[in-house]
Amino acid sequence: MKILQVLPELNVGGVERGTVDLAVYLKNHGHDALVVSNGGAMVAQLEALGIRHYVLPVHRKNFVVAWHCMKALRRIIHDEKVDIVHARSRVPAWIAWWAARKTDAEFVTTCHGYYSQNMLSRIMGWGKRVIVISEVVGRHMIDHFGVHPDNIRLIPRSVDLEKFKFRERPAGRSAVVVSMIGRITPLKGHPWFLQGMARVIRLMPFVQVHVIGDAPPGKQDYKDSLMLLTRRLGIAGNVEFLGNRSDIPQLLNDTDILVLSTVTQEAFGRVLIEAQAVGVPVVATKVGGVVDIVAHERTGLLVLPKDAEGIAAAVMRLVNDRKFADGLAVAARQAVEEKYTLEQMAVKTIAVYEEARRSTNILVIKLGAVGDVILSSPAFRALRERFPQARITCLTGPSGAPLMHGCPYVDDVVVYDHKGKDRGVRGLGRALMQLRKYHFDKVIDLQNNARSHLLAALCLPRSSYGYRNGKLGLLLTDGIKDDQPGLAPVPHQFRILEKLGIAYDEGFRLEMWPRRDDQDFARELLHGQWIDEKDHTIVGINLAASQRWPSKNWPVASMAELCDRLAADGIRVIITGMEKDRPVARALMTKARSKPGMIVGKTNILQLAALIARCRVFVTPDSAPLHVASAMKVPAIALFGPTSPQRHVPPGKVCVMTREMDCRPCYLPQCRWGVQACLKDITAYEVYLEIRKILKQPVAARP
Repeated sequence: MKILQVLPELNVGGVERGTVDLAVYLKNHGHDALVVSNGGAMVAQLEALGIRHYVLPVHRKNFVVAWHCMKALRRIIHDEKVDIVHARSRVPAWIAWWAARKTDAEFVTTCHGYYSQNMLSRIMGWGKRVIVISEVVGRHMIDHFGVHPDNIRLIPRSVDLEKFKFRERPAGRSAVVVSMIGRITPLKGHPWFLQGMARVIRLMPFVQVHVIGDAPPGKQDYKDSLMLLTRRLGIAGNVEFLGNRSDIPQLLNDTDILVLSTVTQEAFGRVLIEAQAVGVPVVATKVGGVVDIVAHERTGLLVLPKDAEGIAAAVMRLVNDRKFADGLAVAARQAVEEKYTLEQMAVKTIAVYEEARRSTNILVIKLGAVGDVILSSPAFRALRERFPQARITCLTGPSGAPLMHGCPYVDDVVVYDHKGKDRGVRGLGRALMQLRKYHFDKVIDLQNNARSHLLAALCLPRSSYGYRNGKLGLLLTDGIKDDQPGLAPVPHQFRILEKLGIAYDEGFRLEMWPRRDDQDFARELLHGQWIDEKDHTIVGINLAASQRWPSKNWPVASMAELCDRLAADGIRVIITGMEKDRPVARALMTKARSKPGMIVGKTNILQLAALIARCRVFVTPDSAPLHVASAMKVPAIALFGPTSPQRHVPPGKVCVMTREMDCRPCYLPQCRWGVQACLKDITAYEVYLEIRKILKQPVAARP
């Protein structure tokens, strides 16, 4: 692999040392390592080892500069054929993310800090994989930045044991050196460290204090205030400010105790494991990722933040109890060897790179009605067969969610209720925040309306597929023209999938996945109507289409006649429908002489599927139960009026009954002539004859 790491600068620091260590390891183990930064003292070390470094001002918080850096970085990624772009800081991460989008490189981040919650920091959660250096940082990224837990990988910082060799402190030393290593900023708690050391020095004047590190550019006043504090405390003669140093291993060799006095959430504390590797006992504040490293009384001592007295007591305990301090040092070194070696960090990081290259995140958008969602089941199956290792997520509405939760081809279901709780711009924003957690590579828009096209674009995938039908279709990166309007629904969807190398196969069928409790519920419903599937031939009749389409409904008188004809032959009839169909059901019961089993408004969609599966034939207008029957492999008689069978008939055993008329298909919810002849002319006797044919039963003479 070819890995490009991006960070602000390559001066002294934990992030910088980690970058160099990983680059060297990658090169030594057959990979190609590149680094982009604004330069610094460690560049020479990289180049001496034959690792290429590109100088770009990726540290600058300036839009114009960042734009030029992005274009330059994209050229580097393209020319070098980079596989992984690994960002280690926020501003470089924004540049790297935009640069990698139009290339084949995967984008990975490492969260080295406990970031404040703002837009600048959000980019650190946008990696295809997000490496965190401690559990507290991982929890922070999940809780406050919306990173999906499946994208988080915990890889603690490491120490090169070849550089940081264990040493036993020689006996007989007259002086004791207590060091603090880190950037001089208020977050590191230097005032409390110095106040604590003042207490120690008053009782142990032989103690020397080394403050290693420097203030950031423009913050020198803070360092000056600390130097003034040492004079006021009367310890200036025992305290030495050494500034930034590159010889940390040697400085730790000369150190007897290391103190970390951070007052806020410390992401990790690399200097702690470096000290422990050398055999230096540590005292640290109990914050953030420090508790992952230091086991109190076993591998170090923990104190509360801003507790100068606690720091002093811990340091004096280590000075006075040499045996205890040595025991801590040995146990800490063993812990470092078990969990924090460079080898372990590098192997885990390479595994993340390989995982990011292998994985594909796919979003399929299907927000339509229940029947439309059922029609998409062959597409989900085909996608799973084409991308067996991919993570496939379905974005659907509240009515489609119960169906997709049982789909074996889908890993996740996200519900977008754009007519309810997710209505309007705020609801759209909430949905996008949830979807952005997944960092989709591909979005497949099977809904193909303006809303779904907008969602597809705002998910920021590398590629999006659907029909460019004039409804914001230009937002799709790989859209196609909808120039075959008469195509059946499933082949119509597969025209989109052809862009992903998936061809339509006549063998694809609709599918549904009722659970065992749905099956039991359906059986109990039938028993409540004195119907047993083992003893009776069952024919189902669906009362009506959706409330929007009264023009699709077969006349009640025709349904009543059909019920009576079937009952006369000893066939048990069940009537299905929704709660809104109860008035129609009452009208049917009034007109029918027989007593069909009335199961209206008693099932959800999966229970209905289990119920229809017990029918030998199912009669329905053009509506979702037609698709349910097809999915459950039940022969169906579909009554088509204002709509076109060519566009809406699902695959399977479906007998279409319609009347060819000059005015159809009209796609009007109400008949313009007020007579609905296209459905009224389909007689009950014709449907009865078709049912007997499907059942392979002889037909009695027409009365």
